[in-house]
Amino acid sequence: MNKFTLILPAIALLTACGETGEDAEIDIDTAPAAVAPVETSSLPAPDQDVFSKVFAETCPDAEAVNTAVCKRAGLGSEDVLCEYGLGDDEYLRHDATLNAGEDAWMLADPETVCAQ
Repeated sequence: MNKFTLILPAIALLTACGETGEDAEIDIDTAPAAVAPVETSSLPAPDQDVFSKVFAETCPDAEAVNTAVCKRAGLGSEDVLCEYGLGDDEYLRHDATLNAGEDAWMLADPETVCAQ
């Protein structure tokens, strides 16, 4: 195998890209795109205490929340999914969605949640 056979594929790749290393221009004066600031929420993290308080205020006739686990609905989502148990029930038999309001968490569908 001679040297020409080894160099030919490299030349073919460079010409296929449209520019050789000598012809390529790099513009180092361009500034990176500006990134929009991320809005931060002033609401407390939606934990068992927060959910219990929101549930008690929204459903005053229902049993008290005994246990609750809340997590974000997805990456970047404002909605929070909560599973909870009422009264003496230690199991997470019910579910609800919390939405972020202006200054407080709110139940997404209070009529359905309070009826459980």
